[in-house]
Amino acid sequence: MYDMSGGLGMLPLAKHMKSRAINAENPTGAKGRGGMVSSPLGPSRKGSPCLRDIPSGETVTLGEIEGPGVINHIWITVDDRTSQADCFVLRDLVLRMYWDDEETPSVESPLGDFFCCGFGRECNVNSIPIVVVPSRGLNSYFQMPFRKKAKITLENQHANAIPAFFYQIDYCLPDEMPEDIAYFHAQWRREKITQLQKDYVILDGVKGKGHYVGTYLALTTLERYWWGEGEVKFYLDGDEEYPTICGTGTEDYFGGSWSFAKQVDGKTVEQNYCTPYLGYPYYSAHDEAIHNPYHNDDCMPMRGFYRWHIQDPICFDEELKVTIQQIGVGYRGLFERQDDVASVAYWYQSEPHQGFAPLAKKEDRWPR
Repeated sequence: MYDMSGGLGMLPLAKHMKSRAINAENPTGAKGRGGMVSSPLGPSRKGSPCLRDIPSGETVTLGEIEGPGVINHIWITVDDRTSQADCFVLRDLVLRMYWDDEETPSVESPLGDFFCCGFGRECNVNSIPIVVVPSRGLNSYFQMPFRKKAKITLENQHANAIPAFFYQIDYCLPDEMPEDIAYFHAQWRREKITQLQKDYVILDGVKGKGHYVGTYLALTTLERYWWGEGEVKFYLDGDEEYPTICGTGTEDYFGGSWSFAKQVDGKTVEQNYCTPYLGYPYYSAHDEAIHNPYHNDDCMPMRGFYRWHIQDPICFDEELKVTIQQIGVGYRGLFERQDDVASVAYWYQSEPHQGFAPLAKKEDRWPR
């Protein structure tokens, strides 16, 4: 039986499974069928390393796998722009995943945000389930089991064709699948301006048994002073007015403290970090996407955070809701804020799942 516990202690044990991989060199993952496209260098000499010229508006199937199986690793890379003016490729490409015979996706997110690269910009991420290395080497190590079928698609909502899209899906076909498996899910959301005294909803509408395993937050602050007093709340199995789990502050939830700050020449400087389970990998207050010499290059401060509940999963039996407050503090004390918040929630649950709300159109996903 396939053991999904992982870890170095499992390496010596015999693996009762068959290893496969899907990419442009072997789009079906079939045994003995890799690298068959002819190359200028000859047979089986790098003939089809990527998908080329994905038209605007087209959805391509990256992989379709007959189960039972487990996806163990996904690697993707793509240019972050198609021209000087079209620079939000990572927010314009939409990643979706379907398990078994689903008609609605269990995973739906802009490509960059799924890999903790919000705002249409890449950053380096060094964590257990998500790793991003220069330049835009996007890696997921979330294990994704399925019984009957897995399907992964990419929709190009970008204005232009995508000249080259590189990817690989590494998976295994176990001799026997454990009975008690849960299915991987991820959902992107955004509020361009949050509502006063109303918590931003990271996840809602989850029905069934499962466990919450992670949060990515892409925060654009729209007001001055410290922004991170908002508490993350987990409403479990019938909680209504008050949650079962309530955190103590935004930087606390992401494992930080005291505003992530240090003083340099009389100025407050925030400190970025990446660790296996939590991180603050991205900060910018400048326009890194397009810079016209005759335009200002300053913009609203943008911050990206991740928090993986791998050692501390949030377990639920019937339903789950996750929120975060928008609360800051200034010279007069605590105050209610309005900011621009986007997020990806990651969780496992039994199927069927509740359908997601429609994904925001691409213009409403672009950063400020």
